[in-house]
Amino acid sequence: MSNKWYWMFRNVLIGPALKVWNRVEVTGLENIPATGPVVIASNHQSVMDSFYFPAVCPREVTFPAKSEYFTNTGVLGAVQRWFFKATAQVPVDRKASNAGDATLEAATRILDKGEIFAIYPEGTRSPDGRIYKGRTGMARIALANHVDIVPVAMIGARNANPIGTWVPRPAKVRMKVGEPIDARGYVASLGIDPDSREASRPLTDHVMAILSDMAGEPYVDVYASDVKESLAAGHGYPYGAEPNSR
Repeated sequence: MSNKWYWMFRNVLIGPALKVWNRVEVTGLENIPATGPVVIASNHQSVMDSFYFPAVCPREVTFPAKSEYFTNTGVLGAVQRWFFKATAQVPVDRKASNAGDATLEAATRILDKGEIFAIYPEGTRSPDGRIYKGRTGMARIALANHVDIVPVAMIGARNANPIGTWVPRPAKVRMKVGEPIDARGYVASLGIDPDSREASRPLTDHVMAILSDMAGEPYVDVYASDVKESLAAGHGYPYGAEPNSR
């Protein structure tokens, strides 16, 4: 690992404690290529997802991080700014009109160096543990850079780190790493030009279906952000996203 602070957090300061506290278990690590660029696509259960997976991944991982983590003020803000900069994570303004293009550019820089770029296709944490509709940025990145996608299912992280909490609870966390997905090959098998605008949606849906199966969680064909907005407004779950709508 080229980043010494990343190595220190992974192997000394955070990683070992998390492995013991949450009895971290992972299968399928052999599916992560030993070298070369690859996109990791994971379901998003908790803030700690970005700590649990790097703790077990044999290679350095770069995530796009909310730009607020690089600009927050106060003592906590200062700690966040230092940590995310020290571990070379990538700031992305999710509210910006060009957020997708900015993420693609950042990912391309990482992948061009032969490294791993990890992303949560749901775009935000699942409000209830189910797998929600994926944003197409992940597919655009893989297709544009001619790289495979490795799916990673997070299981139990939501119980260990529920929304609104900072200190992990002693709940078991498991991860399943799936076989690499040939992004361009999959799209081409559908008779779709991998360079076309139409290519990203079916690839995204394919990856989310795999994550749903790996995690053992139902798939919801609604964006998690829309569900969160509806719940926050007091309107309950949008039509088709109700927990008992299966």
